[in-house]
Amino acid sequence: MSLVSRHLEANGIPTVILGSARDIVEQCGVARFVFTDFPLGNPTGKPYDSEMQRAIVAYGFDVLESARFPRTTVQTPFTWDDSAWWRDNYMRVDDTNRELLRRAGELRRRQQSRRKVEGHARAT
Repeated sequence: MSLVSRHLEANGIPTVILGSARDIVEQCGVARFVFTDFPLGNPTGKPYDSEMQRAIVAYGFDVLESARFPRTTVQTPFTWDDSAWWRDNYMRVDDTNRELLRRAGELRRRQQSRRKVEGHARAT
């Protein structure tokens, strides 16, 4: 997304990235970035919290209108919750969950393989 944003900017189309991976997005050098310190996949707020989501999108419009310097980053004031549990556990693999994650991965691979075969059968 960041590289697409840079391409659009280079061709005269202003962009704003709404994201959660600050280090990655800033390294790519996007023109405007609204950072929300949430787990990846939730850059516009918590699921089903439409008030928060509208507020974060509004930050994006504000940054689009007001940013005066390249590589502008604005951080939203929102927090996921009162603790940082998600930071400690996000993508954590250890002895307590390794077997569960292995089984979930095997199930996902079987489902993907079945869908692929079903899709191929419909196409022929």
